[in-house]
Amino acid sequence: MILHVANPIYDSVFKYIMSDERISKTILSALLKKEVVRVEMRPHEYSNTTRDTLSMFRIDFAATVRERDAREGEMKERVVLIELQKTWLDTETLRFRQYLGAQYSNKINIRDDSPKGFAYPMVAVYLLGHRVGDIQEPVVYVNHDVFDYNGQVVAKGKEEPFVESLTHNSIIVQIPLLKGKVNNRLERVLSIFDQTKKDLDDQQVLNIDDKKYQDDADMMYVLHMLTAAAADSEMRQDMNVEDEYYKAIEDRDTAILQREKELEKREEQLRQKNEQLQ
Repeated sequence: MILHVANPIYDSVFKYIMSDERISKTILSALLKKEVVRVEMRPHEYSNTTRDTLSMFRIDFAATVRERDAREGEMKERVVLIELQKTWLDTETLRFRQYLGAQYSNKINIRDDSPKGFAYPMVAVYLLGHRVGDIQEPVVYVNHDVFDYNGQVVAKGKEEPFVESLTHNSIIVQIPLLKGKVNNRLERVLSIFDQTKKDLDDQQVLNIDDKKYQDDADMMYVLHMLTAAAADSEMRQDMNVEDEYYKAIEDRDTAILQREKELEKREEQLRQKNEQLQ
């Protein structure tokens, strides 16, 4: 059956589903490729509701993951901070860096059990509505490593709190490259962002075949929540506000582009006249 679900490309819809712990665990587990057992949405100082910040949406999580300890070989739980940022404009690099700087300086991110003031390890996740250069993969992982002077990997001690406090890994998702690709668990989860499934008459809605998810209770739950969001009048109004804002951005950018072309044309005409006078 084809379900008509709210498009999570919209900030209002994205916040709605990520506020649900089951959904945030499902998405973060797939992104991290680790078992996330608990998720806590953390407060931060940047608002996502003002007109000036609507182009950038940010949520911070403290995720408790269960993984095998590299030194002891036992399964242990540890807290990882997730800085999740979503944007559809390709000019937001500076703001990404500003937000990361705020995370590094925020005292709430210092470990409770660390008298030396070490921070929790952090992973920055970027959901991008645009391409990044020539990268062809829809999802790429940028992981830091530790090397000695000769360029050899230092395996022992790379997870020391001092090192993890000063570096972070990144996950970059290029939404335009999803395009129906479902080759692994992560791509299956991210398929709810696939914009090739947009309704022809309503970009606020995606048309998704639930048969592809019948064997996955977590993904069926995500679709259930997105279906409910599509039927919510307040959610639809919030999406309308976002459409109006991005339409204003497009109109502004189009006007700027037209002025630049006119200026280039005039400069070329002036250059030709100068050549004729010489």
